Amino acid sequence: PAVVVELGTHLGYSALCIKKFMPAGGIVHTFDIIPWDKFGDTILTEKDFEQGLIQYTDDLTKWDNVVKHQPMLENADIVFMDALKDGKQEYLFLENFSRLKFRKKCLFIFDDIRLWNMLDIWYNLDKPKLDITSFGHWSGTGLVEWS
Repeated sequence: PAVVVELGTHLGYSALCIKKFMPAGGIVHTFDIIPWDKFGDTILTEKDFEQGLIQYTDDLTKWDNVVKHQPMLENADIVFMDALKDGKQEYLFLENFSRLKFRKKCLFIFDDIRLWNMLDIWYNLDKPKLDITSFGHWSGTGLVEWS
């Protein structure tokens, strides 16, 4: 993947792991409503953002913010959904992403699909999907082909 979008920066573990395996010139665009440096126990440093990693503090549950980033989002190869998992926010993300016109097939990776608040979202997602929990995270990992 050349363009990865992460929803939920938090402490930065996933962003740094993804960045490590990006090809030359690849970019991880990570979103959170709290800036990375406002978390006291973040593992991110300013140096991490010098190349290949960009954080935005725009709330993608709001359509206006999605439109602001629409060209980049529609060019994504992977979207990693690792945000709040409150059973509401994810529906808003999915509603907004369903309005986008992706330029190619995009792989959505859902973290924690077996958590109580994520079960309904995962089971009712009407797209080709695969539960890869045995290869992923203990609390559930799901792959979705978004086209």
